[in-house]
Amino acid sequence: MYKILRTCLLFILALTSNKSGRAQSTDLNELAYFMAGSYTSTEQHLNDTANYFDIHLQIVPIWVSRSDGFWFYVEQAVADYLDKPYRQRIYHLTESTPGIFESAVFIFNDPLRFTHHPELVDKTLTPDSIIEKVGCTIILHKTADHIYMGGTEDKKCPSERKGATYAIANVTIAVDILQSWDRGYNEKDEQVWGAEKGGYVFKKTLR
Repeated sequence: MYKILRTCLLFILALTSNKSGRAQSTDLNELAYFMAGSYTSTEQHLNDTANYFDIHLQIVPIWVSRSDGFWFYVEQAVADYLDKPYRQRIYHLTESTPGIFESAVFIFNDPLRFTHHPELVDKTLTPDSIIEKVGCTIILHKTADHIYMGGTEDKKCPSERKGATYAIANVTIAVDILQSWDRGYNEKDEQVWGAEKGGYVFKKTLR
């Protein structure tokens, strides 16, 4: 936990000092700041145990000296199995055009070796050693009151989980809350995985 906190603090310093020479918009910096941190869906789970698991989510800045947007290591795990995360990804956040933000999704080999150790990702992986999940980029735009909303483009994100052929993700990001609704559909457009009532609500526990 200390290492995650230290990494996030270094990220904040990079934002405020702008030593990397980033010529990036205020909104992109704000969105990156909102994303970084530790989250849980504990409150939602306790209110509706039948439909939502208690999920822990870590979004940790990496490669903070780069000038091509913002990079994050992302780790998700069920609370009872924190040592066995079911999702480990790298996100690359950029502003493709003014007011339009893209979070590209990448996978990498042997992800469990990085569990609870984002500093190892920062030291041992590079952008040219990871694989983009083409079609799975999250496209976001800013709404009123400093909220960013968006999702994947229709049916473009491939998925083979539980018989799915494609996945759809919708995301809302605010200062201390991240809502994410991931669903998989088969070739008949029938939902085969993911929450059915609505997205997960992750509340930030540590910046």
